[in-house]
Amino acid sequence: MNDLVQTPPRSVILVKLSAIGDVCHTLPVVRALQRAWPNTRFTWIIGRTEATFVSHLADIEFIVFDKKAGRQGRLAVKAALNHRTFDIALHLQFAWRASQLMRLIKAPIKLGFDRARALDLQWLFTNQTIASVPHQHVMDGLLEFTKRLGVTPTPLMWNIPIPPDALNYANRVINGHQPVLIISPCSSHPLRNWHAAGYAAVADYAATALNMQVLLCGGRTDLEREMATSIQSLMQAPCKNLVGQDTLIEFYATLSKASVLLTPDSGPAHMATALGIPVVGLYAATNPERSGPYFSRALCVNCFDQAAQTFLHKKASALPWRSKIEKSGVMDLITVPAVIDKLQQALQRQQISPSTQTPA
Repeated sequence: MNDLVQTPPRSVILVKLSAIGDVCHTLPVVRALQRAWPNTRFTWIIGRTEATFVSHLADIEFIVFDKKAGRQGRLAVKAALNHRTFDIALHLQFAWRASQLMRLIKAPIKLGFDRARALDLQWLFTNQTIASVPHQHVMDGLLEFTKRLGVTPTPLMWNIPIPPDALNYANRVINGHQPVLIISPCSSHPLRNWHAAGYAAVADYAATALNMQVLLCGGRTDLEREMATSIQSLMQAPCKNLVGQDTLIEFYATLSKASVLLTPDSGPAHMATALGIPVVGLYAATNPERSGPYFSRALCVNCFDQAAQTFLHKKASALPWRSKIEKSGVMDLITVPAVIDKLQQALQRQQISPSTQTPA
C-alpha cells in the first residue's frame, strides 16, 4: 500500500468509454488491481460499442453509456449510479464527455492524469493525479494509475474469455493448418490508411511466397467494404473477404488463430496485442512509439519521422508527443518491400505477450 491507499478498497469504478484500442490498453490496469485486491468489486463505465467486446467478462460490472442517446444516455448512467458510493474512482479518459460522467460518481478518491496530460480540463474533476512521465506509450500512461495506487502492473494480463460460439465461427472461416495473415486494412481515421494496391501486393506475396492463408477483416462501414473489395480485385492469389461479417468477439476469436496481423493504427492492433499475436503496424500519420502495438513496435513500418520531415519540415523528435501528421499522401511513404520485410520478421517470432487467454 501507499499514501493514497492504506488497505484494499471495497469498490473501484473506472471511466473509460472508448475506443476499442483504449479499452484494450485499460484492461491490464483492471487485471493488475484485481490481482492485488481479489476481494474488491470493480465497475466500469464504458461505451456501447466497446461493451459488445468485453461485457461478457463476469468479474467486472459494466455500466454502458450510449453517447448517441445524448441526454438520455447520461441519465441512464446516473440512474445506474443512484445511491452508490465507491472507494476509488479512476478517470482514465481525458474527454469532456467522460468528465461529465465522472461528476455523477461519489468517491473520496478521484484519480486522474497529471496536469500535463489532463486535457479538456480533466483536472477539474479529480482530486489526485498520477506521476508526470513524459513520452510514454499510451498503455504505460494508463499503467501509472496502478503504480499510484501502490500496485505493480506486471505481468500484463488481459484474460478476455472467448465464447464457444465465437470459436466455432473462427474455426469455420479458417481452413486447414496454413499460417494465417489477417489484414485489417482500415483505421477509423481515413488518413491513417494505406492504399489497396499496397495491401494487395503484400497479400499476394504472403499467399504465394509464404504459403499463407489471407483473410480480410473489418467492420461494416462503406469505407471498409470498398477497401476490401479493392484489395481483392487487385490480388492475383485467392483471399477470403470477411469484412462486415463478424462481431467484435468473433473477430477476436479469429484473430486468436492468426500468425500475423497487418493493420494501420487501429483498434485491431491492440486486440492482437492482448492475444500475443505479432502485428505488422503501418505508421506514418501517427507515432508507433506512442500508440503502436505494445509488444510489436519493432515490427512496425515506422515512417513517422520521414513524414514529419516531409510534411512539417521538422524531425519527429521536435514535435509535441501527441502530434499526428494526418495529411493526404502521408501513408504513401510506406513501401511494399518494407512491409514484406516486417512480415517476414513477424513470422519468425513466437507469441509475444504474457497474457492468458481462456475459453468462456
